Amino acid sequence: MDLSYSPAQAELKARAAELAKRIMPYEQQCDEHEGLPADVLAELRLHTLDLRLNAVNMPAEWGGQGLSVLDQVLAQEELGQLTNALWDVVWRPANALRACDELQRERYLLPAIRGERRDCYAVTEEGAGSDFTGIQTTATADGDGFRISGEKWFVTVGDVADFLIVMAMVGPEREPTLFLVDRDTPGVSVKRTPRYMHAFVYKHPIFTFDDVRVGPEAVLGGIGAGAELTREWFVEERLMIGARACGAAERALREATEWAQTRQQFDRALIDNQMIQAMLADCAMDIATARALTYQVAAECDAGMPRKLVHAKAAMVKAVASEAAGRVVDRAVQIFGGRGYMREFPVERLYRDIRVDRIWEGTNEIQRLIVSNEIAKRGLDELLHPWPTR
Repeated sequence: MDLSYSPAQAELKARAAELAKRIMPYEQQCDEHEGLPADVLAELRLHTLDLRLNAVNMPAEWGGQGLSVLDQVLAQEELGQLTNALWDVVWRPANALRACDELQRERYLLPAIRGERRDCYAVTEEGAGSDFTGIQTTATADGDGFRISGEKWFVTVGDVADFLIVMAMVGPEREPTLFLVDRDTPGVSVKRTPRYMHAFVYKHPIFTFDDVRVGPEAVLGGIGAGAELTREWFVEERLMIGARACGAAERALREATEWAQTRQQFDRALIDNQMIQAMLADCAMDIATARALTYQVAAECDAGMPRKLVHAKAAMVKAVASEAAGRVVDRAVQIFGGRGYMREFPVERLYRDIRVDRIWEGTNEIQRLIVSNEIAKRGLDELLHPWPTR
């Protein structure tokens, strides 16, 4: 089993690290103003294109970078070192958009790949979070089209996106279906934009859909395909959360190590104290363990691992990496002492940023249910060993 980076992967990591380096100077500005101005975002778009890191999850023939899952993980890990979720300025169109037909691809996906348009995924509702069968948003037949009515919460990037991927239930059978809805369609409005624990580069508005009329061309992937497309999106995003969590944890550990080496207390460096040494060692072990699992599962995806097993192993990655990162960042804050509680220090911003990774794209409690369901149905062998088992 070869765990070394290929020359192409090493070059990819270097490009991603360079992009992170170019974005990093804007971290404190983003935190203080809870976002960045349009001219800065436009500049960062050009950097993304220059370093060929736009739409890494989309096929090259459509203008994306066509990276494997493992290569996407390597890029996301580098970008995950950024605070204030500035990794999200490096756009990855929702993988559900691969289901676009030719006309939809021209109108939505290709401009999104180029960074000329931005999508956001509208699934969650006030009463429907982890269990999306409780979704109340409906799409009622109206001639050859539909009228969408409902409300969506936590629509990440909704403040800058110009089209939404909306989950709605169709007909008396309540068939979960995705619709492509332009932001400026009559009846689409922002109810309010809550403030959150982190100062994300983009916002998470609550959208209202008041009898929004869309044509049949708005249906993405077919009536009733919404649940499966969303599940596939969740699986991919859980792997990317794992990758970014590893990156965030590594940055926190590097910051804490440098501080421990230079900070003098009681006439010696902090790192000379065994309790500090133990904290640093625990951080290194957490990161190494989470990274190994993340890389393994990404490589297994590229090797054609069955989707149900991918679903379970991606759940493991998301839970393991997000919780490991939480422990690492918490220790880093402690090592920094009072400065770790100051917003001008990256470890404080990472502390607020990383907490949501245990919640979004399925809470970690849901991830545990997915894993336990895999154990109950198919046993432990494939779950615990690299795929394929021998």
